[in-house]
Amino acid sequence: MNIRDDEFQAKVINSELPSLIDFWATWCGPCRRLAPIVEEIEKEFEGKINVFKLDVDENPETSTHYGVRSIPTLLLFKGGKVVKTIIGLQSKEKIVASIEEVLNSEIIHA
Repeated sequence: MNIRDDEFQAKVINSELPSLIDFWATWCGPCRRLAPIVEEIEKEFEGKINVFKLDVDENPETSTHYGVRSIPTLLLFKGGKVVKTIIGLQSKEKIVASIEEVLNSEIIHA
């Protein structure tokens, strides 16, 4: 479930499945409250999306590249591109609705 900067290209950008990335840090209270929600989502959507957690303190390259300035931030990737951004502690229902929207959308590959 954890991912590092050096794995991001292979596991997220090149993935056939959409991916949900949870940008977080150990010191972040809202991140810790979001963690069980992300774990539930990972189980519910197993085989449909990849779910990863990226510690922004240990992996600054990816968070900087995608302009993550506030945590928790969830980025949904499909077709190697960010298709949805969710900033801050959000309800499971809101996150699931975003995932379902992404899963049901058509992404045109260039």
